[in-house]
Amino acid sequence: MQGEEGRNRAVIEGVKPEIDGGRFTIKRTVGEAVGVEANVFTDGHDTVSCVLQYRPEGASSWREVPMQPVGNDRWQGGFRVTEVGRYRYTLIAWVDHFESWRHDLAKRVQAEDIALQLQVGARLLAETAERAEGEDAKRLRTWAEILSGEGDLGKRLDTALDEEVALLMADYPDRRFATRYHSELGVVVDRERARFSAWYEMFPRSCSPESGQHGHFKACEARLPYIAAMGFDVLYLPPIHPIGRINRKGKNNTLIPNPEDPGSPWAIGAAEGGHKSIHPQLGTLEDFRRLVAKAREYGIEVALDIAFQCAPDHPYVKEHPEWFRWRPDNTVQYAENPPKKYEDIYPFHFETERWQPLWDELKSVFLFWIEQGVHIFRVDNPHTKPFPLWEWLIAEVKKVQPDALFLSEAFTRPKVMYRLAKLGFTQSYNYFPWRNTKWELTEYFTELTQTELREYFRPNLWPNTPDILTEYLQFGGRPAFMSRLVLAATLGANYGIYGPAYELMENRPREPGSEEYLNSEKYQLRHWDLDRPDSLKDFIARVNQIRKHHPALQSDRNLHFYPVDNEQLICYSKWTKDLADIILVVVNLDAYHAQSGWVQLPLESLGIEPHLPYQVHDLLSDNRYLWQGPRNYVELNPELIPAYIFRLRRRVRTERDFDYFM
Repeated sequence: MQGEEGRNRAVIEGVKPEIDGGRFTIKRTVGEAVGVEANVFTDGHDTVSCVLQYRPEGASSWREVPMQPVGNDRWQGGFRVTEVGRYRYTLIAWVDHFESWRHDLAKRVQAEDIALQLQVGARLLAETAERAEGEDAKRLRTWAEILSGEGDLGKRLDTALDEEVALLMADYPDRRFATRYHSELGVVVDRERARFSAWYEMFPRSCSPESGQHGHFKACEARLPYIAAMGFDVLYLPPIHPIGRINRKGKNNTLIPNPEDPGSPWAIGAAEGGHKSIHPQLGTLEDFRRLVAKAREYGIEVALDIAFQCAPDHPYVKEHPEWFRWRPDNTVQYAENPPKKYEDIYPFHFETERWQPLWDELKSVFLFWIEQGVHIFRVDNPHTKPFPLWEWLIAEVKKVQPDALFLSEAFTRPKVMYRLAKLGFTQSYNYFPWRNTKWELTEYFTELTQTELREYFRPNLWPNTPDILTEYLQFGGRPAFMSRLVLAATLGANYGIYGPAYELMENRPREPGSEEYLNSEKYQLRHWDLDRPDSLKDFIARVNQIRKHHPALQSDRNLHFYPVDNEQLICYSKWTKDLADIILVVVNLDAYHAQSGWVQLPLESLGIEPHLPYQVHDLLSDNRYLWQGPRNYVELNPELIPAYIFRLRRRVRTERDFDYFM
């Protein structure tokens, strides 16, 4: 150790949150707090002080907040982020000689010992006065003179231990030998919709009011009131580009299409254009812009699917053959996931020597659609593209459009999903569709919301997608669709459904054991009867209304599971920090039978007095129940509503207590 570092005695370690040693940033949305913890200590018995420094990236000066000790050399502090962009934070700690002296002084009893130590304190005050200014410096010198004087020892001691002295000394700390944490850590701050959103996926080509007719953007505009009435704020459109004709797939993914088969929207590109073009039957670019603007009038943002792959007749194939992998027979390697084959799709060859022009072109695709008013993107299969591409591309796009959001569609291995989130994806698909039992749901969502994952991985919960029709939905009937919707909408602050398949409870698989839909919209036009009397649209609207009216449901970090003595019932709650909004959810996981049990609540954590009654108001049925104590009975019949979404009211009116419900 050389130079001044040899006198830097404070130690800072065990900082949280810190992702992979500071290699990656954590995530927050505007208005959220960043809580920071660290182990801070020094050799011997001296007292240490610590501050948390933070600033928006690009700002020249740091803001500071003091860290507070919470026991066993652990310290805590925090700050709130107030603007979209990036923030930096780090910690500084030092041996606080004045506080060390003051702490020891309070324990001394011999007069001559105290007198000597007051001289030491006077010197510390005088040195600090040299760093202070104006009236503060004058006050410090006055106190130094009192401590070093010959007056009454008791009064001098009282001055030395006066809290006002300590507070002023803390304003001018001696940081000559302070230890600065070795990393400046990062925070990516997104707008609120990154934290709280409800997505509705819809194929524009199936929006025509006439059966058998290809839909268009104007028909999508007519569908907006329907989507808005259900309470969705993001309308996600699968690819809207021209669809390849070479090796086009037919109905139910057959290899031999009929002339009228429209093909898969994910087979992007044809003579009409590629990733920056619109399928001619959907309309024009101006029609698309008008749809985006009209959706905004309903409080809905249009999200666009970005799939980096090409149909064999995409213009890129002729213009840039070096961007594809060529086989020995002089044909391009099509996409495969054995035993599945996608003859209508060519993946890019990212190990090409011309990788940089390829990356630049892919970035330009995002920027083109941003110019058309799209700021939310669902990215198809990002795990099949290089990780460095996404880290660079997302950062580059956010330089142009800081509020851009990216949803990662990567149903893949956990570590791969998490890596993509670290690289910059705002939200992520996940394993929710296949978590059905109480144990599975509890374990998985505890991992997502109560571990380090919550600092950078934002789950977006989808009970179905055009690719996923789970066995639970295939056989569970209406109760299964209702319960999975409630779980998605309340376990997560971000969720979505693929409609109208969901609200119309489409549950027919292509074949037994398959999760693919029969007559999938991926390969054919569908005409949906949106006015069917058995539609779940009103139920969905009610759930989304509850979400928007209750802040407790607008975050993932406040999820808590509670015991129920029935494995078919799951119980959990979310609440705001001030306990002004407490939501308790109970869901029957059995789609076939009524289930009952006793819920056990931690009343102290919920701010409820154990000897007083409290009300639970079911926001789905509007029924109210009076509970008392931690253990209460619930019963759910799946033929009615298979879930409760309770709002807990901690005070009720009685004959002697006329307080209103809280």
